Amino acid sequence: MSYDPAKSETRWQAAWDAADSFRAIRDERPKYYVLEMFPYPSGRIHMGHVRNYTMGDVVARYKRAQGFSVLHPMGWDAFGMPAENAAMEQGGHPRTWTYNNIATMRDQLKPLGLSIDWSREFATCDDDYVGQQQSMFLDFLESGLIYRKSAMVNWDPVDMTVLANEQVIDGKGWRSNAPVERRELTQWFFRISDYSGELLDALDNLDGWPEKVRLMQQNWIGRSRGLQFHFDTVNAPAGFDRIEVYTTRPDTLMGASFVAISADHPLAKSLESDPKVAAFTAEARKIGTSEEELEKAEKVGYDTGIRVRHPLNPEWELPVWIANFVLMDYGTGAIFGSPAHDERDHEFATKYGLPIRATFGEKGMDQAQADAFVAKAPFVPAKTEVVTYVRGFSGEGDQTGEAAVAAAIAHAEAASYGEGVTKYRLRDWGISRQRYWGCPIPVVHCDSCGTVPEKKENLPILLPMDVTFDIPGNPLDRHPTWRNTACPNCGKPARRETDTMDTFVDRRGITRASPRPMRRPRPCARMPITG
Repeated sequence: MSYDPAKSETRWQAAWDAADSFRAIRDERPKYYVLEMFPYPSGRIHMGHVRNYTMGDVVARYKRAQGFSVLHPMGWDAFGMPAENAAMEQGGHPRTWTYNNIATMRDQLKPLGLSIDWSREFATCDDDYVGQQQSMFLDFLESGLIYRKSAMVNWDPVDMTVLANEQVIDGKGWRSNAPVERRELTQWFFRISDYSGELLDALDNLDGWPEKVRLMQQNWIGRSRGLQFHFDTVNAPAGFDRIEVYTTRPDTLMGASFVAISADHPLAKSLESDPKVAAFTAEARKIGTSEEELEKAEKVGYDTGIRVRHPLNPEWELPVWIANFVLMDYGTGAIFGSPAHDERDHEFATKYGLPIRATFGEKGMDQAQADAFVAKAPFVPAKTEVVTYVRGFSGEGDQTGEAAVAAAIAHAEAASYGEGVTKYRLRDWGISRQRYWGCPIPVVHCDSCGTVPEKKENLPILLPMDVTFDIPGNPLDRHPTWRNTACPNCGKPARRETDTMDTFVDRRGITRASPRPMRRPRPCARMPITG
C-alpha cells in the first residue's frame, strides 16, 4: 500500500483529538515530563522547530507506551524586542503581532501530529503567566535573592536597552548589530553568585553530560584561589590612600611594573575634571563588558601620574594607568601588570615602554637569561610545568605554578600585606531591560519609603495598551498615567518601575519544578506542576 500523508495523518490526528489522547492526567501511573525549548512566535516555523519537537515527541510517545502519565505541554516565549521592533516598523501593537504569530505557528505545528497536550498551551505574555512571574520576583526579593544597584552595563544605542554579555556578538548588539557601549545604570540583579560554589560542585553529579559542556560550565563559573592585597598610593587625591588588587598570580608580584585601573574605577572618575582623562575614559567605555571584547581590543592606557609603593619595598614605586582592558566588575577594578608572564600586560608594557622583569623562566635559566627571554614575548607556562624561579617567594629550586602561588599567598599573610581568598568569575545576573514588551518589574519608587514591593493581591501588574513607538526609547517612561500609582506602604503618590524583565527570566519560569526543602529559595527554584 502507498502512504498518503495528507489522508492518513489527517485521519489519525482527528482520532487522537477526539479521544483526547495526549491530555496529561493525574492518576496512579508514574509521571514523566517532556519539555522542549518553547519557540519564539516569529510567525513561521522552520526545520529547526521540526527537528526539536520531533525529538521530544519520540521521547513522550516512548514513555507513554511504557505506562507513564506524560506531561508534554506547549507554550510560547512571547516577550522580547522583535515584537517591539515590528510595532515600530510596521505600526500596530506588539501584543497583536505576537498573538497573531502564535495563531499562525500553532496552525503550522499541529499538522506535524506531535503528541502535545494543547489544553495546557500558554504564552509568557499571558496575564496569568505575568502574575506568576511577578509573584516569583517578589518571593526572591523578600528572600534577599534580588537587589538593585548601580553598575556598568552593555548598552545598545539603537535598541536603547541593556544587553547581557551573551547578547553582545563581536562587540555589537545581537539584534541591532550596533556597536555596544558601556554605560552606568541602576539595575535589578539576581544574586546568583551566592551559589557559585554549589553550582560548580554540582557539575560532578551530572551523569551523562558531555565533558566539553561540563568544562564550559566550569570555566563560566570560574573558581580561583588568589591574593587580595593593596598598594599604598604616593600622590593620589584625598580619599584614595590605597588601591585594592586581587590576583590569581601572586607569584609574579616581584615582576610588577605598573598598576592599571578601570575607566570606571572611583579613582579614575575622580580625575575626570581633567579633559584628557575624561576623553580617554569615554573612549574606553565604548568597549563592551565581555572578556572576549577586551581581549580583541587594542590595549591602550592613560598615565595618571599617580604612583604606588610596592608592598615588598616602600622605595619601589609603580605608575598607575587607566587601561581599557580592566573592568570594574571583575575583581576590584584594579590589577598589577606583570608583563613578563601575561600576554595582555606584555602588549601594554611594550607599547608604553614599561619594564619587563621575569620572576621565573625555563628550567636552568638565571636572572639575566630569564629577563632576555621575556623581553620579546611573555613566558606563560602551564600550571604543572616545572620552572626556575629567579625572583619570587618560592625559595631555592624549581617548583610548579601551584606551589609558587601558595608560597606567595603564605608570604603575604605572614607579612600582613594581603590574604588568600577564593573568588568566582560568575557575576550576578542583571535582569533590567529598558523596553516596553516585557514582564513589568512589580515595585514602586516612593519619595518617603524608597523602593517598595507591590502587594501580591495587586498582581498582575500589566502593561498599558495605549503606547506609541514613534519615539526611540522605553514607551513606559513617557506614558502619561501608567507609571503614576500609590505607594503600597504609605499610600502617597509613587512611581512604578519602568524597566521590564529580561526575557530569559520568562524562560527560567517555564522549566521550574519543586526544590528540596531549604532555608531560602534557590535562584533556579522550580515551580511544581499543577492542574
